[in-house]
Amino acid sequence: MAGESVTGDGIEWGSPAARGVLAATVLGAGLAFLDSTIINVALPGIGEELGASVAGLQWILDGYLLALAALILIAGALCDSYGRRRVFAVGIVWFGVASVLCGLAVSTEMLVAARVLQGVGGALVTPGALAIIQAAFQRRDRARAIGAWSGLTGLSGAVGPVVGGLLVQVWSWRLAFLINVPLAAVALWLVVRYVPDSCDADRGRRPELLGSVLGAVGLAGLTGALVEAPARGPLDPLVASASVLGVAALAAFVVRQLRARDPLVPPGLFADRTFVLANVVSFVVYAALMGVMVLFMLQLQVSLGYSPAASGLAGLPTPALLLVFSALSGRLAQRFGPRWFVVGGAAVVAAGMALMARVSPGATYLGTVLPAILVFGIGLVLVIAPMTATALAAAPDRYAGVASGVNNAIGRTGGLLAVAALPAAAGLTGAAYTDPVALTDGWRTAMWICAGLCLVGGALAVGIRNDVLAGAPADAMVEAPRPGECLHCGVEGPPTHVVPGRR
Repeated sequence: MAGESVTGDGIEWGSPAARGVLAATVLGAGLAFLDSTIINVALPGIGEELGASVAGLQWILDGYLLALAALILIAGALCDSYGRRRVFAVGIVWFGVASVLCGLAVSTEMLVAARVLQGVGGALVTPGALAIIQAAFQRRDRARAIGAWSGLTGLSGAVGPVVGGLLVQVWSWRLAFLINVPLAAVALWLVVRYVPDSCDADRGRRPELLGSVLGAVGLAGLTGALVEAPARGPLDPLVASASVLGVAALAAFVVRQLRARDPLVPPGLFADRTFVLANVVSFVVYAALMGVMVLFMLQLQVSLGYSPAASGLAGLPTPALLLVFSALSGRLAQRFGPRWFVVGGAAVVAAGMALMARVSPGATYLGTVLPAILVFGIGLVLVIAPMTATALAAAPDRYAGVASGVNNAIGRTGGLLAVAALPAAAGLTGAAYTDPVALTDGWRTAMWICAGLCLVGGALAVGIRNDVLAGAPADAMVEAPRPGECLHCGVEGPPTHVVPGRR
């Protein structure tokens, strides 16, 4: 049981409980990562069987992302208020049920609605996974655990196109959704078996409702505008109104957080310079990363003539590097400090993107594509785990769920902005995607833009504290008043569970 491997400071790395918690959080969050990429290969079959239009297919993708981005902050607060294990488990069950609805969909509208429900489940599990790790592991082991989690969940997203292609060939696009059901069942068993519960002892049972609504509306408005702007244009009434609504709601959200008695995102989090810088770096790096990922598959298939399966396999060295070395990166950052890992890693990622600019018609895989992917992957190994661990460690332990939600929301917003703005900034239009010459020109420009973004992120990272992953916890830790009970959330946990004490 988890309680057998929990000390007064948390779970020790290498123990059976540590392996169980890591497996539960990787598999649970991996469902959301996998499903965000596995569907790409299934879209042609979905369109043919359901008679979906191009806009319908777009919303099958975007309905999921919209719900995920809009609700991820609320989910982080729910984790802190009601118990991180409880919310994570609810998210897994929710995701599994929504996956069944996706697999049984008989119309485009039904599938879009089910995808939105999937996004709700994804929002519940994504910040919950990191919050569980941050709260459950001993402080000295957290960066290492986050590194291992980053590598393993990153692998689940990277293999999505390959797995999706195989499942579609075996039976139908429906299997790409139904495969989530047994995976969710295993993840739920692991959560019940191994994960200790934790929550914020100073937080009320209910997150601030008005702030929750304003945050969701703001993120949904901006996300919807970013999704529709490339096709409709920025002056389209729907895009313009969504933009205005999003900006106004987010402005009201900020004002509300400053004035609320129990804010959804405590303003005090942003008083820490390292927390702010780590999240700004996350925004920049994930924007550049998403820009590369979106255009890379197009460049390989349109300009170099790769098949979809071959293009998916071509990128596998990067997640393989993350899988093998992310835990080591986190451990080294814990020992030597994260600053120069983030600075140097961002520079190496930029170098990899510069090498990717050479991927053009006639380029060989071994001579051009693979070296660029390897350098790119090494940079991600260096930067992702230390950057994520820094963003979480800079926040008080009692805000683990909120800090994780903020970091996830910022990273995903950066990715959404990149997907919406990068093609236009690189001079690519809708017609250019089918022209190898025009696409290659745009690809080169995009890679240099992304490399520049990473260099900016690395420069900003010079300002983070190098001791943030070491030293005493931000909050004093005290034993729970009754063994096994998490304050406020009322969920039974391991007998030796500790919660953050009051200041």
